[in-house]
Amino acid sequence: MTTFRSGFTLWQMVRTARELTADERVRERVDAVLHIMGGLGGTYGKGRSLVDALEDVAREAILHGDFALAQRFQRFAAYARGDLFLEILENYYDDEARQRSEEHMRRMTAMGADRAVAALDVLCRDRPNATAADARDLFRGIARSADYLSLGDGNGGIRLSTREVRRLQQYGHMEIVLRNLPRPASAEAARMMNDVLANVDASMLAQLLELRARQAGLTDLRTVVEDPDSPESALHACLKNQEWIFGGAYVAELARRQYTPETILDIPLLRGDGSLHVVELKRANIKDLVIRRSGHLMLGAAAHRAVSQAQNYLRTMDENRPSILAEHGVDTRRASATVVIGHPQYVTGGVTSREIAETLRTYNAHQTRIEVITYEALLNSASRMLALSSARQDADPDEEPAA
Repeated sequence: MTTFRSGFTLWQMVRTARELTADERVRERVDAVLHIMGGLGGTYGKGRSLVDALEDVAREAILHGDFALAQRFQRFAAYARGDLFLEILENYYDDEARQRSEEHMRRMTAMGADRAVAALDVLCRDRPNATAADARDLFRGIARSADYLSLGDGNGGIRLSTREVRRLQQYGHMEIVLRNLPRPASAEAARMMNDVLANVDASMLAQLLELRARQAGLTDLRTVVEDPDSPESALHACLKNQEWIFGGAYVAELARRQYTPETILDIPLLRGDGSLHVVELKRANIKDLVIRRSGHLMLGAAAHRAVSQAQNYLRTMDENRPSILAEHGVDTRRASATVVIGHPQYVTGGVTSREIAETLRTYNAHQTRIEVITYEALLNSASRMLALSSARQDADPDEEPAA
């Protein structure tokens, strides 16, 4: 049996959404929804006619290419039909409600951490010789006892199947635990989370954690790059422990940045074969990154200085390869380097982004061990990688094929 929903919050959201389009036919469909919902008070048009009217808005928006508005009204219709929780709708389109929800989760996380410390205090008091394995067993038992908790019938009588309730619980647990963690997932993190959340698949947990951390890291880097006053130190802070941004050839960022007395590397990366790759970071705000001389485009002085610095690093690594390999286990012979410098938005002289890319491509074609790229190229490449990862993550293995 379908449980229809409506209310003041949905009415407000529909009114707000009306101002997001200037197309008269879409607005007419929205006005039809508002007519069904009526004014303040009453039932706000709860029923099949409201669902149909909301879906009409979505279809009209699709016809006019406004897919964001269409998706918004599709979600409105799902709520009115009883398929979505009100909290989910608010998290999408109500900033104040989302902030309240986030504050609640932060408080719950803090409370959970406090209770965890209290549980460990009791364990240590009763068993002074308790081990880390004992602590894991304690929290595993606490986590599994949560299986007996229930979400009830849902808000306003919405009822979910057992599979849907379990999935919502899993994602709810992960959202609380994983929010704003500082770096990508590791195998150890996945194992630890699997101990705590016994019902959650470890591989899915690791993927969600890594994807969230990468999205946050990329957003932070873009913000710093777009600030013309950002120093190299701010860019370095954004790229620390974010080796994935530079491509899949690198397995880790090395903790050690100094291998000889005269060289301190910005970001030393380890390749899969155990060899070293050096990333040299320069500012994004470089006005003469590419200059025009006698009708030809070429790299400016700042880029040449950066490449020369990278060349000196590689020469020093070559000369000291035996001692570095013996002391640190890193092969620096014939190491390679990437220089990240500049962004087209700061380049003067009427040079376009495409011309900058072509100039760098020509320059790099004559290099064997050093590549020069802009922050724009780095961000675009990382964004494409994230888009592919998100597409794979969105694919639902439990989804039943269409008949």
